[in-house]
Amino acid sequence: MDASEEVTRIVRELRAQGDAARAEAERRYLKSSFVHFGVPVPVVRRVAVASVRTRPSRPELLALASGLWAVTEAGRPVQEARLAAVEVLVKRVDALEPEDLDFVEGLVRDSSTWALVDALAEKVVGRLALSYPQVARRLDTWVEDEYLWIRRTAILALLAGIRWGTPDLARIDHYGEVLLDESEFFIRKAIGWVLRELSKKDPGWVADWTSRHLVRMSGVTFREAVRHLPPETAEALARSRTAT
Repeated sequence: MDASEEVTRIVRELRAQGDAARAEAERRYLKSSFVHFGVPVPVVRRVAVASVRTRPSRPELLALASGLWAVTEAGRPVQEARLAAVEVLVKRVDALEPEDLDFVEGLVRDSSTWALVDALAEKVVGRLALSYPQVARRLDTWVEDEYLWIRRTAILALLAGIRWGTPDLARIDHYGEVLLDESEFFIRKAIGWVLRELSKKDPGWVADWTSRHLVRMSGVTFREAVRHLPPETAEALARSRTAT
């Protein structure tokens, strides 16, 4: 695979699929300073993963993702090109190795939106952490990083284990403890999201953890945490929270 040729093809096809009205709506919704073509995510995914269906080598995959991430127009990054970079990494995450976490970390640090970070967090970093203990240990430092999106990546990476049936309860507990007093909405929502997904498989653990942290939990974290708990459990926790 010639990565530069594939970058050119992907950007050309994405531009052709764009819609100016959708692009403007997306820019407003994301409060974005990027160039937007206005292409729906499923279309971006389809166009992007066509390049990696034949299983590129690891260097080819990294070159393609790097090339897409670097695409600019009028000196500004292109949202759909960056999303395409994320999608090819997600599709071929099994080709990545532990040392590639440095590359992925660079992408997260160069992001400023959940629209790019969240898939990298769960489907790339999270999958790497499931396969490589050294990656999981790196998350222990990320959870206290000064950059908001690195901290969000650390907590959302734990979703991979939940979805694959191997939740890292020790890290869910620890990261929740570290992050629970944050005022950042995107951190509060991320904690709740992890608890919400875990509650579908282990409602007892989530109910117990929530009951022990009612005073510290923000409204958004609490609402997400109890969303899928049995109604009587959620109601009892809500009454206890009101009483505290």
